[in-house]
Amino acid sequence: MLFALWSPKGGSGTSVVTAALGSFLARRRPVLLADLAGDLPAIAGLAPERTHPGLSRAPFPSLASWLSAGPAAPSDALDTLVLPIADGLGLLPLGPAAPGMRIADLAAESGAALAAALHDGPTVVADAGRAEHPVQRAVVEVADVSLIVVRGCYLALRRAVDDQLTARARGAVVLDEPGRSLSPADVADVLGCPVLASIAVDPSVSRVVDAGLLLHRPPPRLTGPLRPLVDTLDGCAPGWAA
Repeated sequence: MLFALWSPKGGSGTSVVTAALGSFLARRRPVLLADLAGDLPAIAGLAPERTHPGLSRAPFPSLASWLSAGPAAPSDALDTLVLPIADGLGLLPLGPAAPGMRIADLAAESGAALAAALHDGPTVVADAGRAEHPVQRAVVEVADVSLIVVRGCYLALRRAVDDQLTARARGAVVLDEPGRSLSPADVADVLGCPVLASIAVDPSVSRVVDAGLLLHRPPPRLTGPLRPLVDTLDGCAPGWAA
Protein backbone atom coordinates (compact mmCIF):
# COMPACT_ATOMS: atom_id res chain seq x y z
CA MET A 1 0.00 0.00 0.00
CA LEU A 2 1.14 3.50 -0.80
CA PHE A 3 -0.15 6.37 1.32
CA ALA A 4 0.67 9.92 0.21
CA LEU A 5 0.33 13.01 2.39
CA TRP A 6 0.33 16.51 0.94
CA SER A 7 -0.77 20.04 1.70
CA PRO A 8 -1.82 22.97 -0.47
CA LYS A 9 0.21 25.35 1.69
CA GLY A 10 3.63 25.19 3.29
CA GLY A 11 3.98 25.12 7.06
CA SER A 12 1.00 22.84 7.55
CA GLY A 13 2.97 20.10 9.31
CA THR A 14 2.83 17.55 6.49
CA SER A 15 6.33 16.18 7.13
CA VAL A 16 5.79 15.86 10.88
CA VAL A 17 2.48 14.07 10.38
CA THR A 18 4.05 11.79 7.74
CA ALA A 19 6.90 10.81 10.07
CA ALA A 20 4.61 10.23 13.04
CA LEU A 21 2.11 8.24 11.00
CA GLY A 22 4.82 6.07 9.50
CA SER A 23 6.35 5.45 12.92
CA PHE A 24 2.99 4.47 14.36
CA LEU A 25 2.23 2.08 11.47
CA ALA A 26 5.70 0.54 11.85
CA ARG A 27 4.66 -0.87 15.21
CA ARG A 28 2.40 -3.23 13.29
CA ARG A 29 4.15 -3.86 9.96
CA PRO A 30 7.33 -2.85 8.09
CA VAL A 31 7.03 0.71 6.78
CA LEU A 32 9.09 2.85 4.44
CA LEU A 33 8.99 6.64 4.58
CA ALA A 34 9.48 8.21 1.15
CA ASP A 35 10.78 11.76 1.29
CA LEU A 36 9.68 13.92 -1.64
CA ALA A 37 9.88 17.23 0.18
CA GLY A 38 13.34 17.06 1.77
CA ASP A 39 12.46 17.46 5.45
CA LEU A 40 12.10 13.90 6.76
CA PRO A 41 15.82 13.26 7.49
CA ALA A 42 15.98 16.29 9.78
CA ILE A 43 12.74 15.28 11.49
CA ALA A 44 14.19 11.80 11.98
CA GLY A 45 17.24 13.37 13.63
CA LEU A 46 19.69 12.16 10.98
CA ALA A 47 23.02 13.89 10.42
CA PRO A 48 23.48 15.31 6.89
CA GLU A 49 26.31 12.91 6.10
CA ARG A 50 23.95 9.97 6.48
CA THR A 51 21.65 11.23 3.75
CA HIS A 52 24.31 12.67 1.41
CA PRO A 53 26.75 9.75 0.97
CA GLY A 54 28.40 11.20 -2.11
CA LEU A 55 29.57 8.63 -4.63
CA SER A 56 29.23 5.60 -2.37
CA ARG A 57 25.90 4.72 -3.96
CA ALA A 58 26.70 5.62 -7.56
CA PRO A 59 25.08 5.84 -10.03
CA PHE A 60 22.13 6.73 -7.75
CA PRO A 61 23.44 8.40 -4.58
CA SER A 62 19.96 9.75 -3.73
CA LEU A 63 16.28 9.38 -4.50
CA ALA A 64 16.47 12.65 -6.40
CA SER A 65 19.19 11.27 -8.65
CA TRP A 66 17.11 8.12 -9.20
CA LEU A 67 14.18 10.28 -10.24
CA SER A 68 16.47 12.30 -12.51
CA ALA A 69 17.21 9.14 -14.48
CA GLY A 70 13.57 8.97 -15.57
CA PRO A 71 11.14 6.05 -15.81
CA ALA A 72 13.91 3.70 -16.97
CA ALA A 73 15.68 3.85 -13.57
CA PRO A 74 15.93 0.31 -12.09
CA SER A 75 13.53 -0.34 -9.23
CA ASP A 76 15.99 -2.48 -7.29
CA ALA A 77 18.36 0.49 -7.02
CA LEU A 78 15.94 2.05 -4.53
CA ASP A 79 16.74 -0.70 -2.02
CA THR A 80 20.32 0.54 -1.71
CA LEU A 81 19.09 4.03 -0.73
CA VAL A 82 16.91 3.00 2.22
CA LEU A 83 18.19 4.06 5.63
CA PRO A 84 16.96 2.12 8.70
CA ILE A 85 15.89 4.71 11.27
CA ALA A 86 13.83 2.73 13.80
CA ASP A 87 12.48 -0.77 14.36
CA GLY A 88 10.52 -1.73 11.27
CA LEU A 89 10.92 1.77 9.80
CA GLY A 90 13.11 2.80 6.88
CA LEU A 91 13.64 6.11 5.14
CA LEU A 92 14.12 6.83 1.46
CA PRO A 93 15.68 10.32 1.63
CA LEU A 94 15.32 12.78 -1.22
CA GLY A 95 18.90 14.03 -1.19
CA PRO A 96 20.46 16.05 -4.02
CA ALA A 97 19.42 15.70 -7.65
CA ALA A 98 21.80 14.79 -10.44
CA PRO A 99 24.11 17.64 -11.50
CA GLY A 100 22.25 20.20 -13.56
CA MET A 101 18.84 18.83 -12.59
CA ARG A 102 16.12 20.19 -10.31
CA ILE A 103 13.27 18.19 -8.80
CA ALA A 104 10.87 20.88 -9.97
CA ASP A 105 11.89 20.23 -13.57
CA LEU A 106 11.41 16.46 -13.58
CA ALA A 107 8.52 14.97 -15.52
CA ALA A 108 5.49 13.37 -13.90
CA GLU A 109 6.51 10.05 -15.45
CA SER A 110 9.40 9.84 -12.99
CA GLY A 111 6.98 10.17 -10.07
CA ALA A 112 4.65 7.58 -11.54
CA ALA A 113 7.59 5.19 -11.99
CA LEU A 114 8.57 5.74 -8.36
CA ALA A 115 5.04 5.04 -7.17
CA ALA A 116 4.92 1.85 -9.24
CA ALA A 117 8.26 0.70 -7.81
CA LEU A 118 7.18 1.42 -4.24
CA HIS A 119 4.02 -0.65 -4.65
CA ASP A 120 6.15 -3.80 -4.75
CA GLY A 121 7.65 -3.37 -1.29
CA PRO A 122 6.45 -2.74 2.27
CA THR A 123 3.82 -0.22 3.26
CA VAL A 124 4.98 3.22 2.12
CA VAL A 125 4.06 6.59 3.63
CA ALA A 126 5.17 9.38 1.28
CA ASP A 127 5.63 13.04 2.11
CA ALA A 128 4.63 14.88 -1.05
CA GLY A 129 5.02 18.32 0.50
CA ARG A 130 2.92 20.93 -1.28
CA ALA A 131 2.50 18.65 -4.30
CA GLU A 132 3.67 21.58 -6.39
CA HIS A 133 6.03 19.66 -8.68
CA PRO A 134 4.97 17.08 -11.31
CA VAL A 135 6.87 14.29 -9.54
CA GLN A 136 5.11 14.94 -6.24
CA ARG A 137 1.71 15.26 -7.87
CA ALA A 138 2.16 12.02 -9.78
CA VAL A 139 2.89 10.12 -6.55
CA VAL A 140 -0.25 11.57 -4.93
CA GLU A 141 -2.34 10.66 -7.98
CA VAL A 142 -1.06 7.08 -8.12
CA ALA A 143 -1.18 6.43 -4.35
CA ASP A 144 -3.69 3.95 -2.99
CA VAL A 145 -4.75 6.53 -0.44
CA SER A 146 -3.97 10.25 -0.36
CA LEU A 147 -4.48 12.43 2.69
CA ILE A 148 -4.54 16.22 2.69
CA VAL A 149 -2.92 17.94 5.68
CA VAL A 150 -4.28 21.41 6.45
CA ARG A 151 -4.77 23.99 9.14
CA GLY A 152 -8.04 25.84 9.65
CA CYS A 153 -6.69 28.59 7.45
CA TYR A 154 -8.76 30.39 4.84
CA LEU A 155 -5.84 30.70 2.42
CA ALA A 156 -4.95 27.00 2.70
CA LEU A 157 -8.54 25.92 2.19
CA ARG A 158 -8.96 28.26 -0.76
CA ARG A 159 -5.92 26.72 -2.42
CA ALA A 160 -7.16 23.23 -1.61
CA VAL A 161 -10.56 23.83 -3.18
CA ASP A 162 -8.85 25.00 -6.37
CA ASP A 163 -6.57 21.94 -6.52
CA GLN A 164 -7.76 18.87 -8.43
CA LEU A 165 -5.88 16.60 -6.02
CA THR A 166 -8.33 17.49 -3.25
CA ALA A 167 -11.12 15.59 -4.98
CA ARG A 168 -8.95 12.44 -4.79
CA ALA A 169 -8.23 12.73 -1.06
CA ARG A 170 -9.71 10.01 1.13
CA GLY A 171 -9.64 12.32 4.10
CA ALA A 172 -7.97 15.21 5.84
CA VAL A 173 -5.65 15.60 8.80
CA VAL A 174 -6.31 18.94 10.47
CA LEU A 175 -3.81 20.79 12.64
CA ASP A 176 -6.15 22.59 14.98
CA GLU A 177 -4.75 25.90 16.20
CA PRO A 178 -6.23 27.87 19.11
CA GLY A 179 -8.00 31.00 17.98
CA ARG A 180 -8.81 29.80 14.47
CA SER A 181 -12.38 30.59 13.47
CA LEU A 182 -12.59 27.52 11.22
CA SER A 183 -13.18 24.24 13.06
CA PRO A 184 -12.35 20.72 11.80
CA ALA A 185 -16.05 20.35 10.92
CA ASP A 186 -15.79 23.48 8.79
CA VAL A 187 -12.73 22.05 7.07
CA ALA A 188 -14.61 18.85 6.26
CA ASP A 189 -17.50 20.85 4.80
CA VAL A 190 -15.22 22.98 2.64
CA LEU A 191 -13.05 20.12 1.35
CA GLY A 192 -15.88 17.63 0.90
CA CYS A 193 -14.00 14.83 2.65
CA PRO A 194 -13.96 13.54 6.23
CA VAL A 195 -11.48 14.74 8.82
CA LEU A 196 -9.75 11.51 9.86
CA ALA A 197 -7.57 13.12 12.53
CA SER A 198 -7.56 16.47 14.31
CA ILE A 199 -4.26 17.32 15.98
CA ALA A 200 -4.00 20.22 18.38
CA VAL A 201 -0.99 22.43 17.67
CA ASP A 202 1.11 22.06 20.81
CA PRO A 203 4.61 23.26 21.81
CA SER A 204 5.49 19.77 23.05
CA VAL A 205 5.44 18.49 19.48
CA SER A 206 7.74 21.28 18.27
CA ARG A 207 10.21 20.60 21.09
CA VAL A 208 10.43 16.90 20.26
CA VAL A 209 10.87 17.64 16.55
CA ASP A 210 13.59 20.22 17.25
CA ALA A 211 15.44 17.66 19.36
CA GLY A 212 15.26 15.03 16.62
CA LEU A 213 13.34 12.66 18.90
CA LEU A 214 9.96 12.51 17.19
CA LEU A 215 10.34 8.89 16.09
CA HIS A 216 11.57 7.76 19.50
CA ARG A 217 9.52 9.88 21.91
CA PRO A 218 6.36 10.96 20.10
CA PRO A 219 4.28 13.17 22.41
CA PRO A 220 0.76 12.01 23.39
CA ARG A 221 -0.73 15.18 21.92
CA LEU A 222 0.36 13.81 18.54
CA THR A 223 -0.02 10.05 18.90
CA GLY A 224 -3.44 10.18 20.54
CA PRO A 225 -5.24 11.87 17.61
CA LEU A 226 -3.35 9.72 15.09
CA ARG A 227 -4.41 6.40 16.63
CA PRO A 228 -7.84 6.25 14.93
CA LEU A 229 -6.24 7.17 11.61
CA VAL A 230 -3.63 4.44 12.03
CA ASP A 231 -6.36 1.91 12.79
CA THR A 232 -8.16 2.94 9.62
CA LEU A 233 -5.09 2.75 7.40
CA ASP A 234 -3.80 -0.44 8.99
CA GLY A 235 -7.07 -2.14 8.17
CA CYS A 236 -7.06 -1.03 4.55
CA ALA A 237 -7.47 -3.76 1.97
CA PRO A 238 -6.46 -3.08 -1.64
CA GLY A 239 -10.11 -2.63 -2.57
CA TRP A 240 -10.55 0.13 0.03
CA ALA A 241 -8.97 2.65 -2.29
CA ALA A 242 -11.04 1.64 -5.29
